[in-house]
Amino acid sequence: MKKSAGAKGIAVILAAAMAATMLTGCRFGFASDPDDPNEEVKEVPIDTSIDTFVYDSSLQGTKITLLNSKAEIQVALEKMSQAFEEKSGVHVEVMPVTDGDSPYTKVVSMYNSGTPPTMAILDTTDVIALAEEKAADLTGEDWNAEAEEYLTEVNGKIYSFPLCIEGRGIIYNKAVIEEALGREFDPESIRSLDEFEELLETLKEAGIEKPVSLAKEDWSLGAHHLQYIYETYDGTSEGAQGIIDEIKNGKLKLDTYGRLGEFLDMFDVLKAYNVAKGDPLGADYDEMAIDLADGKTAFWFNGNWAWPNLAEAGAEEEDDYGFLPYFLNNDTDDFANQKIQASPSKQVMVDGQMSSEKEQAAAKEFLNWIVFSEIGQQMLVKTCNVIPPFINNPYEPADPLSRDIYEKVQSGGTFNASAIVPNDHWAVLLSAMQKYLAERSDREELTESIIEYWAEQK
Repeated sequence: MKKSAGAKGIAVILAAAMAATMLTGCRFGFASDPDDPNEEVKEVPIDTSIDTFVYDSSLQGTKITLLNSKAEIQVALEKMSQAFEEKSGVHVEVMPVTDGDSPYTKVVSMYNSGTPPTMAILDTTDVIALAEEKAADLTGEDWNAEAEEYLTEVNGKIYSFPLCIEGRGIIYNKAVIEEALGREFDPESIRSLDEFEELLETLKEAGIEKPVSLAKEDWSLGAHHLQYIYETYDGTSEGAQGIIDEIKNGKLKLDTYGRLGEFLDMFDVLKAYNVAKGDPLGADYDEMAIDLADGKTAFWFNGNWAWPNLAEAGAEEEDDYGFLPYFLNNDTDDFANQKIQASPSKQVMVDGQMSSEKEQAAAKEFLNWIVFSEIGQQMLVKTCNVIPPFINNPYEPADPLSRDIYEKVQSGGTFNASAIVPNDHWAVLLSAMQKYLAERSDREELTESIIEYWAEQK
């Protein structure tokens, strides 16, 4: 997500606008049981021979907690906390948010019971809601300078630690495309909606009758698709917030807003070539990963968090997967047709209300260890398998989806814009998007549903 976006504006998670009723932005499912005891897990070795990080010996014996809402890295975080404890003497208990529960609701209930976590991995919208009342001020932490473009400001202060970058777009399987075309495929050659549709038609003629997979889930339709109308206003979070404010206060009429029409043009193309076109609301998420890996489809609208699903479906790290932009029109100079949306998708908030000074100091040391220690840098990328938002981290992700986003971030091929919307945005507008996906409504009805939603937010 990002390097073309503004520096220190409110950056929100790829899933930033996700509802507080579920895990944000990403779908953490597997085609089979990820905890299968018979499954061989490939461990990426961590070099612990060099460690120049300076630990505060006065914190030894301190016990702190971390509430984790990013379910797919639970085991990885436990390994990180163990490595940190071995070096620092600080014990970090990693507590998972139950699958399907709201991280916001969970952390609020813990505050209400008087036992809040020392740290909590939350969606950016949740951090903004809680920061000034609950969070410790992290503005002066050294890692701010290493993640300047990915910081979330609340009234000029930093209250959260950007844990990772995630991006979304049209995932492609290059080998499948090249086999169908009978020639090399250059993703950079597709720069407009017409060119993308022409490619889809060519693939159809070559035997891939329906080359696209579209998920029906609320986080995908109600947020990851729909939020393009806000995020592509100018490619910044500030611009997204500005257009939301104009829609909400009635200054901008959605039926005259160009980005909405362009978004629907793209969505219509995806619908037309959807492998589940006959029953789009019966589509199975895990099957989409299998279809893409097996070559039944060539494209899947999703994010780099989908790699575990593809790996379960048989994809290998050496395979050539990547992202195309979410094409909105035929203007090849439009950033939306050139870049991938990518943003800091999860934030770590440190409790500043009920934790002791020593506990807060231990939490801050843990975060600094992730950024500045040789061991923490490795484990963030190799163990947690995330894209680091810190410019001093020299490690690159191994899987092709994250690697593609990482490379695009480094080369300026991403835009860092996410919309801060109410927590029920994706859930409420899901039905409208599903009706449109299933061709049970038209553009006018969908537009009216969005207008009605924002009118109720005043």
